[in-house]
Formats: sequence, structure tokens, C-alpha cells
Amino acid sequence: MKQGEVIKVSGPLVGARGMDGAQMYEMVRVGELRLFGEIIEIRHGNYSIQVYEETEGVGPGQPVFRTGEALSVELGPGLMGGLYDGVQRPLDVLQRDFGDFIVRGAERPALGREKIWKFQPAVAAGALVEPGDILGTVQETTLVVHRIMVPAGVRGRVAQIAPVEGNVETEVAVIETDKGSVPVKMYQRWSVRHPRQVTRKFPPIEPLTTGQRVIDMFFPIAKGGTACVPGPFGSGKTVVQHQLAKWSNADIIVYVGCGERGNEMTDVLMEFPELKDPDSGQPLMERTVLIANTSNMPVAAREASVFTGITIAEYYRDMGYSVALMADSTSRWAEAMREISGRLEEMPGEEGYPAYLGSRIASFYERSGYVQCLGSDKRQGSLSLIGAVSPPGGDLSEPVVQATLRVVKVFWGLDDKLAFARHFPAINWLTSYSLYQSVIDKFAAEHVDAEWPKQRTLAMNLLQREAELEELVRLVGLDALAAGDRLTLLASRMIREDFLHQNAFDERDTYTSLRKQFEILATILHFHAAAKDALRDGVLLPDLLEMPIFEKIARLRLLAEDALPEFENVRTEITAALAALPRQVAVLAEAAVSEP
Repeated sequence: MKQGEVIKVSGPLVGARGMDGAQMYEMVRVGELRLFGEIIEIRHGNYSIQVYEETEGVGPGQPVFRTGEALSVELGPGLMGGLYDGVQRPLDVLQRDFGDFIVRGAERPALGREKIWKFQPAVAAGALVEPGDILGTVQETTLVVHRIMVPAGVRGRVAQIAPVEGNVETEVAVIETDKGSVPVKMYQRWSVRHPRQVTRKFPPIEPLTTGQRVIDMFFPIAKGGTACVPGPFGSGKTVVQHQLAKWSNADIIVYVGCGERGNEMTDVLMEFPELKDPDSGQPLMERTVLIANTSNMPVAAREASVFTGITIAEYYRDMGYSVALMADSTSRWAEAMREISGRLEEMPGEEGYPAYLGSRIASFYERSGYVQCLGSDKRQGSLSLIGAVSPPGGDLSEPVVQATLRVVKVFWGLDDKLAFARHFPAINWLTSYSLYQSVIDKFAAEHVDAEWPKQRTLAMNLLQREAELEELVRLVGLDALAAGDRLTLLASRMIREDFLHQNAFDERDTYTSLRKQFEILATILHFHAAAKDALRDGVLLPDLLEMPIFEKIARLRLLAEDALPEFENVRTEITAALAALPRQVAVLAEAAVSEP
């Protein structure tokens, strides 16, 4: 192993020399403890190394060992259910071998070599294969069939292949290429900074359903799409990401805890093994990979954790799966970039962040997409990216938020006032947006109900009208409003409290299917339309406000998913209850009604 020497140490940044021939982003081992590091700058024979572990005790004159390869991850059976740090060290194995604290320089293979897997061929000897073709499968968990693919750049004829049992190092096939025989193992290594190749990208066409009503109905994300969740401290960014990780209809979940507090990753570790996948009923961890890089870990490793997570996600996408990656939070990654940039003495950009902040964030989000994977079967997969952003004081004009908004298509703006009012998810319906709205409306109209786009538009108009009326109420008081405007406020409040508000701790309210979401909203809008007609017919507003039907509407969200016929019964009951109310002089009543 070629060796250089340390010439200076500045926190996580180590300067070295004597490593002629080393490349940018090559992995090195620093000091006597062989700490993980990556070359991030080469200038006049001096090498700047970003070290992913604490550098205490490292000083000038200590050795730096080259590895000859870029920062890479192991991709193969055994990833599902795994818990890794930013450089893909298995934390459960490190705990078993070294104790409860990570020992500096400790190293163990990401994929355990002890477990035996059963490989079942999908092609026969003599078949012509190309990069991305599926050679065979391994049953990784009850939820995930792991597809062993031909590595990138390998094209030829299968010389040997057979059912086999062994660990990930076991050869499952031999491919004869123009350059000789290439053995294929159950796993492969891939550089994290290079996106995995695809044949082509398509526009997203299908929603990534989350079970969260404010998201799926008003601000949806498509499979293969991008979204950001910015908000101040305590507004529920992590809660939203946990809910998406639990209930989204992706086949695979990769959750990256990037610089967040340790207790938040603890919540994931405690909850996920106990939760069941909503579709299969199997433990949620059987389709989940966790990258834990908390705030008390070395700051430089935040960058490694982001790219480690996205590479694992791309690998499963290449198998043809729908993958969703949650990054919590990209602001902590940006802070790490700012610190390293400052130590490199680079010219700072806005608020001290490096000038390349925007392009680095864009390079992360552009790895999402709905794609045709490599391989002759032309299978399709998707990778959706949801990143939390933690702007200081909730200032959405700060550089990380703005750089993120330039590249993502969905903005879920969290509001601390809603959070303090115990309204969760605390997504502000007046400032958030989704650029996938027209695509998802078309999908929902075809697969849920043709009235979906119309109902969503009506509900959003009511919420926007409520905001206008609230300004008026502050000036003249509630009693000065016309009956029709007060009815609008009532309907809007029902949408907010009975539809948008969701209890994550209630087993029926925590997740709502698209059909049930539509039925809840349709029932509220049915009440508003029928009540508006009743006002025109002479029903007095106080009689409307005292109807006992409101409690039944409020409990609709707690109905079981198989109780959908009950919604039509409630709508019939609303119509009957309004018809039974006494009528006054219709002309006078109609004069008091103003359209919302």
C-alpha cells in the first residue's frame, strides 16, 4: 500500500504529501489508527483529506495509506434491515465487536460474510447478457427479492451458472467477454459519487401515496419525484419524514439521518421493528435501510452518509423497485460543507456557505427519477427523494432552502404556529405547492374517482377564502359577516380539523387510502353545498350550527378502510337532516347569502 505523511491537521481536514498519483475522491487511511478519509483537493503536490472520524491524536509525520479506490459501498444481499454509519460500517456489528462506542479506525464489512444465501438462476448457461441483466435472485427478506445483476461494463455469454448456496463472496456465474472471463459474485462495489447508469428517464406519472391527507390530496409527490420539507425547530420535519418512511407505497425505504439529534434516530430504531408494512403485514424493517449519522458524529461524515444512502437507493431502483429516500436533514450536510470549505480557505458565498452549494445539492436531487433500468428486459424503477431542510429561525430565504427549492418540484412548508396549535402534519396549505399536481389529478381521476380534481379545487378555494375572511373578521368581527361567509368559515374549519389534521398515534387515522381521503372530503363538501342551498331556501344559520351531524362528520376519518359504504350513508343523513330544518322567508334568507 502506497504511503504518504501528514503535514498538518485542522479539525476534520488533514493535509498530506508524498502520495504522487493519488486521485481526487480516493479513499485513504490516516494516521496510526487508519482513520477513514477522502481526498477532496490536490494542489502543488499537497493533498487535502476530509476525515470521517475524529482526528484527535493525529499529527504531522504520521502515515497516510492509499487504498487506490474511491469511496465505495458494498451492494448485495443483506442490506435490508441494516443499520449503517455514514461510511457504511454496520453499527450492530461494531457494537458486538467493540462495545457501545464506535472505536476510531474500526472496520467491518458492510455485508456480513457469515450469512448463507440461496441463489436461484434466472438465465441458463450460454445466454447472451448485457449490463443490468438479471442473472438470478436471492430471497433477501419476505418482502424483498434481491436480483443479482450483471455488473456495469460487462457484456458477453454466460459460461457458468447454477443454483448455489453461500455467502456474498460466493461466485454465482462466470461471463465470457471480449476481454476474458469475468466472475460474478452476489455483491458488487460502487463509487458513491458516481450515479448508477440508466437507459433513459421518463416523466413521473404515478403518485407516491403516503397516507397523509394533506400531502396526497393537496400537495402530492410522484414516484421518481423530489420534495423538500423546510421548517423551523419543532415544526415536525422529522415527524413528517417518519410518517412517509412508514406509510408510503414505495417498495424500498432508505432513511438517512444526516446530522440530526440521536434521539430522533432512536425513535426510528425503536418504532420501525414494531411496525407492520400496510400492504403485507410484515415488519417494516424488512424493506428498510437505515443510515445513522447523528449530530454527535464527525461533521465531515455527513457528506458521506448522503451519498452512501443515495447509492444504495439507486441499486434497488436498478432492480426495478420503487424506492423512496428520506434525508434528514440536508441543512446539516450543508453546514458540513461550510466548515470544510472554510478550513480549505475557499472564497465563501452567501452566509459563509461555499459557492458550489447549489450545484452540490442539485447533484444529489438529480439522481432521483422514474427510469428505464439497464438490462435487456427494459424494466422500470423509480427513486423519490424527500429532503428535510432546517433553516435557522425558520427563515425560508436562507441559502440552503433557496438552493433546494430551485431543484425540487414539491414544497411542503411547515408552520410553527400550526405545530404549536397541535395541528399535525403542520404543512401550511397556503404556502406549499406541488408541480406534479396535474399529473396526479389525472391519475386519481382514472384510478380513484373522476371528481377528484374538482373536489380538491373546491376544497382549496374554501381554504383560501377562509384566509381572506379571517382578515375581515379581525376588522369587523364575526357577527358582521353574511350567513354565507360564516358557512364558508364553518366548512373550512371542518376541512382543517376533520381532514387535514391527522393523529399519527391512532392506528386508523395515521394512514388513509386515496379512496377514503376522497370520501371524507366529498362528504364535507357535500355538507357545504347542501347547507348553502338550505340557506337560500330560508334555513337560519343558528339552526345549521346546532345540527348534531357535525360529530358524525368529524369521526369519518376514524372509520376502517373497509367501511367505505358508510360515507354514502352519512351524506344521505346530511341531506335528510338539512331537509328537516325549519324554513323562513326565502327571499330574506337569500339576500343574506353571499357566495364564497
